[in-house]
Amino acid sequence: MRTGDMVWAVVLTGISGCLLVPQTHEAFIAATRVHPYLMGFVKVGILATMGEWLARRISGATWAAPTGLGWRFFIWGLFGVAFALVFDIFAAGTTAVIGKGLLPAFSEGFPAELSRAFWTSTLMNLIFAPVFMAFHRVTDGYIDAGGGRLADIAEVKLESVVSRIDWAGFVSFVLLRTIPLFWIPAHTVTFLLPAEYRVLVAAYLSIALGGILAFARLRQRPTEAAGGTNA
Repeated sequence: MRTGDMVWAVVLTGISGCLLVPQTHEAFIAATRVHPYLMGFVKVGILATMGEWLARRISGATWAAPTGLGWRFFIWGLFGVAFALVFDIFAAGTTAVIGKGLLPAFSEGFPAELSRAFWTSTLMNLIFAPVFMAFHRVTDGYIDAGGGRLADIAEVKLESVVSRIDWAGFVSFVLLRTIPLFWIPAHTVTFLLPAEYRVLVAAYLSIALGGILAFARLRQRPTEAAGGTNA
């Protein structure tokens, strides 16, 4: 294990360990209730950026910092603020439409909780997630095209960013595979948890997905190389 691997693991373990210590756990819950947007920014900003770093480590075998690391953290933090709002919107909205009989669901016990969580996850991932994911592709495109420097990012044209995105791959893999196979099941579990933990768990899931996507890219490389040889 390299030094970078150990540092990354220690940081993640330290963050996770704070949730297991009663004093820091209580402080975390209290802060999340009082300052949901600020905590959403911090939690998602840190953990999702760590997920991006992990994906680059798996793909490139080094811990080289992503281009515009500070801006990526800031964008993830803003997404964390959005998650704090969106999660509650879909949780409350789904509960309301189930109560009106607009969605099939069990009425009592754990099956009722599971069906509510499943529908909340499904609706959120079909309605909100595609927009969020596409917008994130665009923000990443701006950061990459501008080399992470604000002055250069401001000069980048939207048309240039959009034209460089692999939209076919985005739809065929990110939308049609990761949403039904990863995000809907994962967020079903997330919505079974108390509200204070949902944004945090979503941030942890971004780390897991970062690893999955990195491994997927590694598996594609031999295929691409073979295709180039055959050509």
